Amino acid sequence: MTLSLLDWRRRVAALYAAARAAADPETGWRTWRDGRDELFAGHPDSPLDAAARAAFRGLPYAPYDPALRFESTVEPAPAQRLEIPTADDGTVRLDRMGTVAPGDLGRIDVWWLRGYGGGVFLPLRDGTAGSTTYGGGRYLLDTVKGADLGRDADRLVVDLNFAYHPSCAYDPRWSCPLAPEGNRIAAPVAAGEQLPPGGWY
Repeated sequence: MTLSLLDWRRRVAALYAAARAAADPETGWRTWRDGRDELFAGHPDSPLDAAARAAFRGLPYAPYDPALRFESTVEPAPAQRLEIPTADDGTVRLDRMGTVAPGDLGRIDVWWLRGYGGGVFLPLRDGTAGSTTYGGGRYLLDTVKGADLGRDADRLVVDLNFAYHPSCAYDPRWSCPLAPEGNRIAAPVAAGEQLPPGGWY
């Protein structure tokens, strides 16, 4: 670990803060997209290795769809604890906080990360996984790492346009918790980050 990773985290958090403060959600999303491209292309803690960074021309996304942004009420759900082993980061421990139902996708589990300080974690593996998106799924929220679109009382902003691939999708040197059963849906979510044409960089 280096201070450059702290810089990465600060920059990611600043991108989400800018998205929350934007005059409209699509403008915030474009700021977030542009900032992610800049980080992936030039930051020392980019998930891309040096060769991939040299060939990088930007992350592909589906067009922004305002109908896929929701303020979702977190509904109670039976308590559940999960322990997800990762290759390098030990075991990730999760407590289910409740569920959200963005649009007509059905109920999706919302988790609290039990590490020091904690945070909201909302992964999603949808019907595009393994075809146009990473097979292990994508993340919608991971507040420990700054991926936070805001909240209002008992509602979370869940914007499917902000779905992004975890770092382990780009390079096996990274280790990530993937979507557990309650975060897997059959319906395709044609929004957010996509696989590059022809595969990874």
